[in-house]
Amino acid sequence: MVRFTLNGKPVSAEGGRSLLSFLRDEARLTAAKNGCGEGACGACSVIVDGELRSSCVTALERIEGKSVLTVEGIVEQEMGCYERAFAEAGAVQCGYCTPGMVLAAKALLDRNLTPREEEVRAGLRRNLCRCTGYVKIVDGVMRAARYRADAAGGLSAPNSAEYRGRPRPPSPSLAAGIGARLLRVDARAKIRGEARYVDDLVEQGMLFGAALRSPHPRAKLISLDVSAARALAGVAVVATWENIPGSRYTGHVVSDWPTLVAVGEETRYVGDAIALVAADTRAHAREAIALIAARYEVLTPLSSPESSMAPDAPPIHPGGNILSRLLLERGDAERALASAAYRVEETFTTPLTDHAFMEPESALAWPPDSEGTVVVRTGEQNVYDGQRYVADTLGIPREKVRIVSEYVGGAFGGKEDQTVQHHSALLAWLCGRPVKCTLDRAESTRVHVKRHPMTIRLRLGCDPAGKLVGLIATIVADTGAYASLGGPVLHRAVTHAGGPYAYDNIRVSGLAVYTNNPPAGAFRGFGVPQVTFALESALDMLASRAGISAWAIRYRNAVRPGDRLPNGQVAGPDTALEECLLAVRADCEAAPGSTGIACGFKNTGLGMGHPDIGRCILKIASDHVEIHSGAGCMGQGVATVLTQIACAILDIDTALVRVVPPDTATTPDSGTSTASRQTLITGEACRRACAAAREEASELAGAGAREAFPLALLAGREFNGQYEAVTDSFETVRTDPVHHIVYSYACHLAVLGPDGRIQRIIAAHDSGLVVNPLAFEGQVEGGVVMGLGFALREKLPLVDCAPAARFGQLGLFRAPDVPSILTITVRKPGPGSAIDGGVSGAAFGAKGIGEISTIPTAAAVAGAYYARDGVLRTSLPLEGTPYKEGP
Repeated sequence: MVRFTLNGKPVSAEGGRSLLSFLRDEARLTAAKNGCGEGACGACSVIVDGELRSSCVTALERIEGKSVLTVEGIVEQEMGCYERAFAEAGAVQCGYCTPGMVLAAKALLDRNLTPREEEVRAGLRRNLCRCTGYVKIVDGVMRAARYRADAAGGLSAPNSAEYRGRPRPPSPSLAAGIGARLLRVDARAKIRGEARYVDDLVEQGMLFGAALRSPHPRAKLISLDVSAARALAGVAVVATWENIPGSRYTGHVVSDWPTLVAVGEETRYVGDAIALVAADTRAHAREAIALIAARYEVLTPLSSPESSMAPDAPPIHPGGNILSRLLLERGDAERALASAAYRVEETFTTPLTDHAFMEPESALAWPPDSEGTVVVRTGEQNVYDGQRYVADTLGIPREKVRIVSEYVGGAFGGKEDQTVQHHSALLAWLCGRPVKCTLDRAESTRVHVKRHPMTIRLRLGCDPAGKLVGLIATIVADTGAYASLGGPVLHRAVTHAGGPYAYDNIRVSGLAVYTNNPPAGAFRGFGVPQVTFALESALDMLASRAGISAWAIRYRNAVRPGDRLPNGQVAGPDTALEECLLAVRADCEAAPGSTGIACGFKNTGLGMGHPDIGRCILKIASDHVEIHSGAGCMGQGVATVLTQIACAILDIDTALVRVVPPDTATTPDSGTSTASRQTLITGEACRRACAAAREEASELAGAGAREAFPLALLAGREFNGQYEAVTDSFETVRTDPVHHIVYSYACHLAVLGPDGRIQRIIAAHDSGLVVNPLAFEGQVEGGVVMGLGFALREKLPLVDCAPAARFGQLGLFRAPDVPSILTITVRKPGPGSAIDGGVSGAAFGAKGIGEISTIPTAAAVAGAYYARDGVLRTSLPLEGTPYKEGP
């Protein structure tokens, strides 16, 4: 037995396991998260005898006689300091890393209550955050230091009576409507470690699921013997392809992904599931997996688009190795380029990269209840997508599947596909008991989709004055083993390849090619970061040849209201790219030879003619209102946005608004949290529901209802809001197509320091009306840091088509690596009323920020190094910089 003190109380525990295992499985202290299992991320941080430790790699035997502190053990008055500081700073997004960050802050401040900023960054170096970009976390720690000092001196302690016990931190302003820096409505739960993610859940009688996965990217499954696994004590069920009652294939757009590979079928990547096990413990589940005898005929994998497109290449899927083929053509690009005064012709490549969301995938499923309904608790980007996947797998009507969303620990597009949800549901269905399937980090990295590697060949030309005349580009995307969102990603790459510039001659062809590499799918930016890096880099070289500055060539060609984008759509009256460029001009010209500039644009909403509907139900109680919407929150803060919209329309305090988590049984389908769509599309649905309630209240109570919304008068009533973004398909023959209802625009400036490292990023953004500036800044900062990683360090290497890097080797930026980031917001309102904003009145004129925030960064960084040494770097991560790939 190991004896130690835990949060001030003596405990004893059996050794032979990690401290984290004891904390989560036995002590039921779940604020410490299992983010990586290798001591690289800090999500599992605890304090041992005053020292910050990663509990996932700390053996229990090593803490004999020591004192262990978790977030749950921080004294209340001190915890109030962290809660107030982190909430006010906007230091919380998905929240998965937050308890670890709090402990890192405490470990630092216990030693030094007046740290400098660089000391705070150093104190956070062992803790990763994929959402915030660290800027606001650093601010949160600095604020916590001040609040702790005040509390120690008896000055306005943040745990005072008016603060203690509130369901959320108070807003710094009574004005909680549109434009207020309202604190996140989920901040308190996340900071205190009270927010529950799926793997935090425990159900009586719960079993643990595990999957046998193919060790080969391409192999024929010859035979499968599961008898030894079924005979193992503690094993409740072993499932193979023969046990699937419904469809064996799933897929977000194309159903080409097998839930389990059948004997006689070829595997397509190393993440393919062969068999499933449910057992009474994780250890027994793993042991059973090891007992399954699978025999393969190993085949040569297709490891690149070139090998897949070879004439003698075997087909990965029955329809061949081309998932999608697109052509966008306007004008006569060949003729325009032939007459261009200056031309650039280059080939650019971008790598496979991992989302590296902090929370590995997890799902907990129950067998059918008395009404035949299967319930699954998940953390995904749309519970209705999960409902479809599970229903199809089980062969039951969708209304017999209920998907409930817990907190989601980051996603960035990586949780749109199914990974464990349908597996846990199948096992629960077969064994009649609750089953939880949770991937460890290594398995998660093998299984989930990635960012598409792309090769972009382009020719770009301009006239003597630097006006663009034409572009010819060819894009080849490695979409990996399965379709996922590969088709839509190629759409966005092709339609954004010309950049946010006004010229008429363009030909862009695109291919998405199946290989035996890990599947590629949705990832923040949806194919646009790749093509933006290529186009903006070529634009830098073109400017040099034309003898004008990088800023000037962009300003001369920037699309303005009424101009036609290269993809054929007319820029709306809200387009403010020119204003973004003007916002960074002085800083760009102040440091010639050390700055790089890049522009970008990104659609808001699905577009391309796809049904795109936001839905919201407002339920009125006597003492509060409830917002019911299926809009998934994975850190971007949609619940806070909906709260602010409700407060603005109803004129009520935030304490009276509750946002119900997504649940297919209680919240309407608001579409997937993708394409930067929820603020605009579901936000508009929320606005309409609230406006209907406001109108009804006015009719019932007269003009006085405008002063105070009459909850009691409308108690028990429901008001529905729906908004559909109607767009044209890619194939439309309209001369003025509307492929997307609106675009966001941005201009990023990267400034190098004397040491050649990035010293500063200035990010000027046009995303329409900003509902919450605090959250907006956090999204920009997080997107910029993700873009910096894409530019300088991140790459997932493959060996024989299999991921060959641990989580700590992905090259993710840490707090000490991050430069200064300045966010500038610009807006050009539309010609209509105050709520118009140029987007048909939707959501007060708000546009998306989640994706555009990361799109121009890599290109701006590449431009800074080109300005410094004149070397055009055509591949990412960039070579010849002070940064290196990996940690």
